[in-house]
Amino acid sequence: MWKEQVSAQEASLRFTLPGSGTEGPTKQENFILGSCGTDQVKGVLTLQGDALSQADVNLKMPRNNQLLHFAFREDKQWKLQQIQDARNHVSQAIYLLANRDENYQFRTGAEVLKLMDAVMLQLTRARNRLTTPATLTLPEIAASGLTRMFAPALPSDLLVNFYINLNKLCLTVYQLHALQPNSTKNFRPAGGAVLHSPGAMFEWGAQRLEVSHVHKVECVIPWLNDALVFFTVSLQLCQQLKDKISVFSSYWSYRPF
Repeated sequence: MWKEQVSAQEASLRFTLPGSGTEGPTKQENFILGSCGTDQVKGVLTLQGDALSQADVNLKMPRNNQLLHFAFREDKQWKLQQIQDARNHVSQAIYLLANRDENYQFRTGAEVLKLMDAVMLQLTRARNRLTTPATLTLPEIAASGLTRMFAPALPSDLLVNFYINLNKLCLTVYQLHALQPNSTKNFRPAGGAVLHSPGAMFEWGAQRLEVSHVHKVECVIPWLNDALVFFTVSLQLCQQLKDKISVFSSYWSYRPF
């Protein structure tokens, strides 16, 4: 199972976090946000391990072309829970593979199959954390600590959300407007979603609000792509070992002599 362990460890190396090694804090990496469909939002994100240590964002308001600038406060960092969770699952997979004596001998094929199932479960969960962003309601986004990360403070008619999708770090900016009490619109609160659309409504405090504009920009994180490749390779190696054991088990079960 040496190949399976090495491949899982390669994936783990992509998730090095500050203080997790002897070489000191994880280096900071700068990424430029962009989108082929809009230039309303531009910015630079600084990533350090599993944390955004800085976000510098410019937003051009569609109605009046006013330019808004907001950035993280110097004393703040935003933990990217998806990266942290993925790393924890990979670490658990490596622990399952390595947590036995060097001379340990497996007694049965079933014992190996059970181990491979447990390892594959952790690797699949790690991959899913990067490929399946959480679905959030608009009140959940409004209540997140992210709204208090910026200086100057975000205007009350803006919401922002960061998330990982495959090998990309995405920023979504929602512009809101208040629905008047005498509005004839049928108020239907939106459910959870990765990306809400214009027209989505929600209640926050004593106000009913509607999303008027949505801006999404993103940047590619190369080492996330590397991690996804190693997840695939690790899962394939585990499955190949399971298949070989199943073949040998069938052979020994049905020997005619």
